[in-house]
Amino acid sequence: MDLNKKFTPETWPDHPERATLEAKNKFVGFWLFLGGETILFATLFATYVALKNSGPSGFGFSTQELYELPLVFVMTMLLLTSSLTSVFAMYHLRNYNFKKMQLWLAVTAFLGLGFLILEVYEFSHYAQLGFTFNNSAFSSAFYTLVGTHGFHVAVGLVWITLLIFRNAKRGLNLYNATKYYTFSLYWHFIDVVWVFIFTVVYLMGVIG
Repeated sequence: MDLNKKFTPETWPDHPERATLEAKNKFVGFWLFLGGETILFATLFATYVALKNSGPSGFGFSTQELYELPLVFVMTMLLLTSSLTSVFAMYHLRNYNFKKMQLWLAVTAFLGLGFLILEVYEFSHYAQLGFTFNNSAFSSAFYTLVGTHGFHVAVGLVWITLLIFRNAKRGLNLYNATKYYTFSLYWHFIDVVWVFIFTVVYLMGVIG
């Protein structure tokens, strides 16, 4: 099948992201990649949980006093909303509506950028208080876990920005449909990871 073939909403496949053998292979490969990422984050979570009871030694604050839960809640809402907007984008991908798909992906990127800016502010605030990466084993585990997730958000933002601009004049085809869809899976993955971070790190840290 011609990957660059022009379609109409009526002739567009029901599952364009898996309409070719190449797309199916990429799809399987990406799920294997996500499996590896799951192991990575599971390791980071296990390390954090093992070290969290050591407390921020020498810091002078407890996690109840340190964590800015209202700020983190806003960050969570931004990221969860971006997951919803990416669903809207994939809906329009399935319906061969390129302009609306691009619009919702742009909104997704904007929300993700807002999340990342607030996370940088959060880290800066903690550093000003003296809670740095080298402060203790606990702080190292915290920054490694949350920072690794933030890095993945940044990678996702670069990915979607390149997709939006590189395909702005190309429109939808069976080649880039797979790329858009795998990005959506990646974005949902980092959203799910954040829900666990919000629960294990922040909520449990505040509740004690």
